[in-house]
Amino acid sequence: MEFVSEVKWKPDSSVSELVAQFKANGFQSTELNKASSVLYKIWSQKAKVILSFTSNMVTAGLRSLFAQLISLDLVDAVVTTAGSIEEDIMKAKGEKFPLTRFRADDIELHEKGHNRIGNIAITNDSYGRFEGVMKDLTENIFSKKESMSVSEFLYEVGGNLSDENSILYQANKKNIPVFCPAITDGSIGFHLYLAKDKNPKIHLDVIDDFKKLMFVMSPDDTKGFIALGGGVSKHFGLLTTMINGGADYAIYMTTSSGWGGSLSGASTNEAKSWGKIKDDSDSVTVLGDVSINFPLASFSVLDRLKKEGVI
Repeated sequence: MEFVSEVKWKPDSSVSELVAQFKANGFQSTELNKASSVLYKIWSQKAKVILSFTSNMVTAGLRSLFAQLISLDLVDAVVTTAGSIEEDIMKAKGEKFPLTRFRADDIELHEKGHNRIGNIAITNDSYGRFEGVMKDLTENIFSKKESMSVSEFLYEVGGNLSDENSILYQANKKNIPVFCPAITDGSIGFHLYLAKDKNPKIHLDVIDDFKKLMFVMSPDDTKGFIALGGGVSKHFGLLTTMINGGADYAIYMTTSSGWGGSLSGASTNEAKSWGKIKDDSDSVTVLGDVSINFPLASFSVLDRLKKEGVI
């Protein structure tokens, strides 16, 4: 029988040591420790990895970490949402997002041209400059080829960026596909509409990306799935694990619960009923703020992999 142990600070202790202490704590700290363990197995075994995340992860500051994981060859495909794409481009072009308050005066923010996401704001001025960036990008990319898949378009966007902390830049450099099945669900969708309105021959094929995603991994691969948040990015990524026999390893991190039947709140256990995750998979669902939990889990594993010479 295992008993609860106490968390205790030690001078010069590392993130790895802190997460290791969570193993015998209760509640979500236990699950976070398990997530770290599963993540180590995924990366140390060089499993085929799909990383899915929602746009608020990029807003909150996890963008550079995602880019770093791609640069370290720890990700084989990314599935995300339109907001992630536009904010990655914005930040690559030098935009900065002001911190505000969860209980800010939203009417006052609106009058100032600040759009609130939790305790972060994105200014109308940033979106205004983004319009100019997208005009240049679409003119440059579609002048060479008018019809392509969304992932091909995002690959080309990455090739036009020069920020080492950019997800799209690193994905281009490593030839890692970035899938965004709901590319029109955001400001970037409006700018793609403007480009197509100017040149009706422009076409982005989302169905072709469905085919490409199916072949990111095969039934014979050791498969890992990391879902940060939920929604379309999580669901789209899980389609390939389901078609290819289920994930061997899976980590879900979310603030949503499963009681409402949403995919965002669905646990790794629920995924087994669909065959998205294997019955004997090593999997875990961590409930809580991903902007805290994922850096803790990933940093602890990266420290270990660095010591072992894996990265």
